[in-house]
Amino acid sequence: MSGTAREQTKTESATVKVKVRKDPTFTRTVNAPDARAQAFRSALCQTRMRGIRDLDTGKALVMRWLFADQLGPHFLADYDGPVLLIESQAALRRHHVHRAKAHLILSGLRHLAAELGDRAVYIKTDTYREALQRVEEPVHVVHPTSRPALQFVQSLGLEVLPARGFVTSAEQFADWTGERPLLETFYRAARRATGVLMDGGEPVGGRWNLDADNREPPPRKARTLGVPAPWWPNEDVVDEHVRADLESVPTLGRDGPRRFAVTRDEALAALGVFIEQRLPDFGRYEDAMLTGDPWMAHSLLSVPLNLGLLDPPEVIEAAEIAYRNGRAPLNAAEGFIRQILGWREYMWHLYWWLPSDYPTRNYLDARNPLPEWFEQMESSPARCLDVTLREVRETGWAHHIQRLMILGSWALQRGYDPAQLNDWFRRAFVDGYDWVMLGNVIGMSQYADGGIVATKPYTSGGAYIKKMSDYCSDCQFRPDRRTGELACPFTAGYWDFLARNEQALRGNHRMGRPLASMRRLADLPEARQAAARFQ
Repeated sequence: MSGTAREQTKTESATVKVKVRKDPTFTRTVNAPDARAQAFRSALCQTRMRGIRDLDTGKALVMRWLFADQLGPHFLADYDGPVLLIESQAALRRHHVHRAKAHLILSGLRHLAAELGDRAVYIKTDTYREALQRVEEPVHVVHPTSRPALQFVQSLGLEVLPARGFVTSAEQFADWTGERPLLETFYRAARRATGVLMDGGEPVGGRWNLDADNREPPPRKARTLGVPAPWWPNEDVVDEHVRADLESVPTLGRDGPRRFAVTRDEALAALGVFIEQRLPDFGRYEDAMLTGDPWMAHSLLSVPLNLGLLDPPEVIEAAEIAYRNGRAPLNAAEGFIRQILGWREYMWHLYWWLPSDYPTRNYLDARNPLPEWFEQMESSPARCLDVTLREVRETGWAHHIQRLMILGSWALQRGYDPAQLNDWFRRAFVDGYDWVMLGNVIGMSQYADGGIVATKPYTSGGAYIKKMSDYCSDCQFRPDRRTGELACPFTAGYWDFLARNEQALRGNHRMGRPLASMRRLADLPEARQAAARFQ
């Protein structure tokens, strides 16, 4: 990871330094809000541009089309020609996403148009196809991040450039993992190939995985972790216009103040604040949950990463430098890096490796529809679920344990249709895209693939939630009860899930002990009856 330079980023709370790549293509920056809006309007006026040609040769210049998740400089690093940006109203209406997510997508596109100035050709239209009919130049695209988008651009005969925004290639994934792609195999190979957190041929500290050091419950009686706040953006007139335009678009959730980066400068500021002020506390409490502290010490960088504003190598490098310079402990740096170089890369490659019928897999034959209160993120039967759904409704974000062990576990126990749940996760989360959610929800969360991604179903009773959070303290249910009026929905639901799926899980060696415990329960019928109240 060479070719880096110190870049200083100012925030309201502090001035931080982080090692990042230079951005040769983003030499023009418009800081004043009115200037940004004017630059965007200028780009919009170019939508009737015809026949852009090289002045020396007279040949039509190729135009690069960037999607809304390809907003960073690494998507233009080898190209200095005109850039096509399309705002599709049909796509917004069709996907019915969280309002905050729709805001981020439109704001990111419009801010990039403002920054590119005369290079940008910004077209607001109903469909992508209609927009492309207004462009006479040959168009090429960087490899899209979804199968439908790739199939669409291929059907148009557009040149598709290799994928960007990831550290490893599909060829490396295939070479490293073989016929059975395991995360740990892939992660170790990626570490060796990149040299990240390596001392020669061995991992720094002698261990590849420091998960065991990153599972501490929150401090007793603490309302927050007490770490410095995340970096927050300042909205400008572009955001004001976006919010007004979204009034006519059907969405989920609420569009409060914008909480995530939509420009390169903002993304670097968010990265800098996390690395300097929050990374040291990240690893230890990575899996903990607190009602009064939704952000904990998490980076909130999944949004700028998935919008393409940050390139993963620079994020990984910044975390490794913090460890090497003694500014972050190894468990924090390794835990964070594993989320990006390990899990994020793994999910990306799995998306393209998995068979085309994977989204419809339903190994446990779960058919129950999502209830309306879940879809709308309204009041729910249990406090832990209610807190988590409220956070998603208000912000479009929740951290990985809330997603897996609260939302996902609740759905798994109640047999919600995995395809419906996957669609909800994709629409409800600001960082949710097809490639992100497919393996995470269908595989990891719902075990609908029968064990391709996860070696066992990930669900638990209320004891785990009590240990890892403060949610149970004010809940009307008791995490240690599986029967009666005070039975915890997760505790009763856990045993009901095992009983309902005993046949399907019997061949899984990791489920032998839980199933044996379930068979010994004298009050299993009463526990299942308690669980039925929360279907």
